[in-house]
Amino acid sequence: MSLSRSRVLRAVLACAVLCASSAMARAAVSYPNGPIRFIVPATAGGPTDVIARVVAQHITQSWGVPVVVENRAGAGGVIGASYVISAKPDGQTVLLAPSAFGVRSALDRRLPYDPLKDLAGVGLLARSPSFLVVSPSLGVKSLADLAAYAQARPEGISYGSAGMGSTGHLHAAQFAAVYGFAGVHVPYRGTPEAVTDVMQNRVQYAFAPGPNALPLARDGRLLVLGATSAAADKFMPGVPVVNQPGMKEFDADDWFGALVPGKTPMAVRQKLSAEIARILALPDVRKRLNDLGAEPQSSTPEEFDAMLQDYVATIRQLGDQMHITLE
Repeated sequence: MSLSRSRVLRAVLACAVLCASSAMARAAVSYPNGPIRFIVPATAGGPTDVIARVVAQHITQSWGVPVVVENRAGAGGVIGASYVISAKPDGQTVLLAPSAFGVRSALDRRLPYDPLKDLAGVGLLARSPSFLVVSPSLGVKSLADLAAYAQARPEGISYGSAGMGSTGHLHAAQFAAVYGFAGVHVPYRGTPEAVTDVMQNRVQYAFAPGPNALPLARDGRLLVLGATSAAADKFMPGVPVVNQPGMKEFDADDWFGALVPGKTPMAVRQKLSAEIARILALPDVRKRLNDLGAEPQSSTPEEFDAMLQDYVATIRQLGDQMHITLE
């Protein structure tokens, strides 16, 4: 290759990089271009919905554009995720997903999309320990009491969750397996519905994030027996950690994050991520989420993508060990 031709090629490549960078910069400057929609793939009143509305309110105030929260529940979050994937990749349609999205991504081999390619991370919003709750009328006061109660019933006891492949499903199934009793899964449309039936003792236990568990426990309508990590002590001092003994895999808090269509420009993802991080650092937002049993936690888009990839791999391995699949 001649020297002159090499210089021309380098100049063309440099121009292409410059043009791409300029396009990304323009996308960030013009974003947002109209109303933003937060798609929550769960029912209203659940933790994802509550966190989404807190963040949406502050974005509206700071950016001066409407941020509308839409609940598109169903099929274990697949309906909401599919809707966002089909949207224009401009950052105007955002999926606000709980960790159940990651569980479904790991265990359901028939998904109509590739969650690690068709969606791109914006960042984390919060983490929350999951709390094992029962009705006070059940008559058990501890994890050992619940295990003994269940073991004394050959037909088993029932537990509720936000659906097949939800985080609550995984936690509750693992609890039954470790303590050696038959657990009968009763799937619901969302965590609020499952928790309501626990209060009525229609199902005997459930795992629920702080925003669903703690307010009802403080009112005396639920009894918290344990939690999935030591982080729960901040919200309910002295609550036992369920991963003792023999449950190391249980040390996994629920998380909540934001994703956009996979081809959304990185500059747009970064701009939205930075704004969410700013909001999560506000004292009133931190207090609001802490009061609900959630810890605000932000991340960069790159960090969220890496976290999700690791999470899906870990849950898939755990599902294989417990013979849990959604096929």
